[in-house]
Amino acid sequence: MIINGIAIDDTFAEAFPMKATRVIITALNLEWAYHAARAMSGFATSVIACGCEAGIERELLPEETPDGRPGLSVLFFAMGGKGLTKQVQTRAGQCVLTSPTSALFAGIDEGKPIPLGENMRYYGDGFQISKVIGGKRYWRIPVMDGEFLTEEATYMVEAVGGGNFLILAESQPQALAACEAAIAAMKKVPNVIMPFPGGVVRSGSKVGSKYKGQNASTNDAFCPTIKGMTKTQLSPEIESVMEIVIDGLTKEDIDKAMKAGIEAVCELGAEKGIRRISAGNYGGKLGPYHFHLREILA
Repeated sequence: MIINGIAIDDTFAEAFPMKATRVIITALNLEWAYHAARAMSGFATSVIACGCEAGIERELLPEETPDGRPGLSVLFFAMGGKGLTKQVQTRAGQCVLTSPTSALFAGIDEGKPIPLGENMRYYGDGFQISKVIGGKRYWRIPVMDGEFLTEEATYMVEAVGGGNFLILAESQPQALAACEAAIAAMKKVPNVIMPFPGGVVRSGSKVGSKYKGQNASTNDAFCPTIKGMTKTQLSPEIESVMEIVIDGLTKEDIDKAMKAGIEAVCELGAEKGIRRISAGNYGGKLGPYHFHLREILA
């Protein structure tokens, strides 16, 4: 398969079951909602070392939020429910409770509950007040700028993590420009995040290492500077490879995001130095979700 001069490898991305939740953060204005959301979703690129994967899903208009203020939806993913619960609770207390004018609400209304205000209320030291509105419990916690309003819980659902594709280009600037075009298109797709910085990861990995205790290591087959030292997957003209990783609430959400991103890259064409689109997998043995590139684009 060749699209606008760009070869689409006959391969697939391999992804894994995860647990996910969504929260809604509002504030006096969108700038302060971003401050809280970026702090809460920081250091959350990979479950390998961060404990969770998280990112801002989209901006919300005042008419879309529970308190009628500007807001953001933030998605969190983890390998298990216990780990997801711990990450969300810790980040809510340290990053949203502390952020001026912020409020915090559930972004998913079904599944297993994850405490928000249920535990944060104790910070009110006995001065907190609860209200039930529309069958949902909210907590008002006194703080120095007024009060922090938070819903009692959000909810956890089954999800998918690790959808991905690789962009192979003639130069680093060309690979990055293609990634930027892909991310801009993928951000329009709901229910997904691209958790790495700017949505892009340069340090794609493989399972295992020559070093004891190292569970993951550099994907040497796609590293252009060591073509002559390893079993490379790169042709001579490829000098830069970048990866986009996608987490989604469903497999179908990731399908849509991958399609949007790859099509945006292909619109640039081979004349922009983009040579191939590929994907990362582990032979199909580790993850039950397989995203075949050519099927997605067919």
